[in-house]
Amino acid sequence: MSNSFFNIFKPVALGQWNLRNRIVMAPLTRGFARDEDGTVTEEISAYYEQRAKDGVGLIITEGITPMLSGKGTFGVPGLYTEAQTASWKKVTEAVHRHGGTIIAQLWHVGRLSHSDLIGRRPQAPSSIQAQGKVHKLHKSYEMPETMTTEEIKDVVYHFQLAARSAVLAGFDGIELHAAHGYLMDQFINEWTNIRNDEYGGNLQGRLRFLKEVIIAVKKEISTDRIIIRFSEKKDDDPSYAWTSKAETIRAYLELFRETGITILHPSTESYAEVWSDGLNFHQAVRSQWEHTIIGVGNLDLERAEEAINDGVIDLAAFGRPFIANPDLVQRWRSGLPITVYESTKHLSVLK
Repeated sequence: MSNSFFNIFKPVALGQWNLRNRIVMAPLTRGFARDEDGTVTEEISAYYEQRAKDGVGLIITEGITPMLSGKGTFGVPGLYTEAQTASWKKVTEAVHRHGGTIIAQLWHVGRLSHSDLIGRRPQAPSSIQAQGKVHKLHKSYEMPETMTTEEIKDVVYHFQLAARSAVLAGFDGIELHAAHGYLMDQFINEWTNIRNDEYGGNLQGRLRFLKEVIIAVKKEISTDRIIIRFSEKKDDDPSYAWTSKAETIRAYLELFRETGITILHPSTESYAEVWSDGLNFHQAVRSQWEHTIIGVGNLDLERAEEAINDGVIDLAAFGRPFIANPDLVQRWRSGLPITVYESTKHLSVLK
């Protein structure tokens, strides 16, 4: 039976973007770039082109690092050299040929890296070592170096340069990855930031790094083409929780209003999970946010349609289903069954 009457399939205007529908291809760490120089390949271009040809409304790329120190595993693409920018331009041109919209997710992992990957000890807000092992490298995380003020300013500037490169590469916008325990989140998290300067202390101080990155990238790209991804969940520490959920949400949203941000991508493992006061994470954000929200978290088509109709979210992002189904949108629209993602089968496949 056709699902084409669902609201999720209807076009929507969002700032400068005229999206074909409300379906978003979520950022998915693939690690298929050339490890020696961070450029993307023709296979990656074909990977994104297939999803654009299928008719997805918005594509958010895998995490792209703005500098070498931001690299957290093998095969991470970059946007800090001319060769990297040129390689991404082939991707955006391929997506645009099919009427698609694609934005670059900018991602710095901070302490979740290793000297074997970046040629020096990782840096972080404070010298606090992460637990666990580096993805694919299978070595324990190293004790990071505490960033100086000058080094913080340098990373902020590299985010600005990466935003500039994203525009040159033809991207329609950027997403700043401030979630899941990576560098921006390491500054915000009181367990990983014990600084007593202007980048630490209270929550407003810990949010300062994110604020400066937003201000910097706004010099290169308009605010209606910037998405912020944030979360309570930390990939490297599942026990972590915000001390005050209400206060933290309020502080985030105050920062976004102050800096003119209007598109948020609250990230959670399960959209359906009750988070606080009987609300899920997205409902809690919506209760205080009047602008655009991208929903994510193991959504299926029916739950996403319900969340859109209820006004909780405006767009719905899907990750693993897009790896297993290059033609996901058309399968859903036509009511056809979809292939279930299996890590052993699909993780290393570009198709």
